[in-house]
Amino acid sequence: MFVLGIDPGLTRTGYAVVEISAHRERAVTAGLIRTDPGLDVAARLVELRTDVMAVLDDHPIDAAAIEQVFVNRNRTTAMSVARASGVVMEAIAERGITIAEYTPSQMKLTITGSGSADKEQIAAVVAMRLGLGSLRGPADVADALGVALCHGQHRSPVTTKDAS
Repeated sequence: MFVLGIDPGLTRTGYAVVEISAHRERAVTAGLIRTDPGLDVAARLVELRTDVMAVLDDHPIDAAAIEQVFVNRNRTTAMSVARASGVVMEAIAERGITIAEYTPSQMKLTITGSGSADKEQIAAVVAMRLGLGSLRGPADVADALGVALCHGQHRSPVTTKDAS
């Protein structure tokens, strides 16, 4: 099963494709989609959608998982993340791919065993599970890998009947 993990954002969206089977987890690809802050919001959303569609074109995605929007103090940031999340979800759903949503604390708890894990802990556990050595760079990529792995753990197990 190929799972697309998404950590949405208007400026930076982390994405990851993870192959998950009964015997292994393997990172197929992961990266960052950036939009130009100098453009208006609508143009940035079009750019984000186009880049997500390119990822979908390049990989045989069976399921997708996205980190839910978290509203803390900054409502402006939450609104831009919500817009980005909606565009990403629409692009994925247009392909007929099922999308699961996980809160940041659900993902952290599933991946690290602590719902309050910090970004470094998430990156370390994700890197260890996927045999990547270490993950450097924006936390968005580690979070996208984490949400894909989280979905792998929460999905229904494949039965013999389903596999045929």
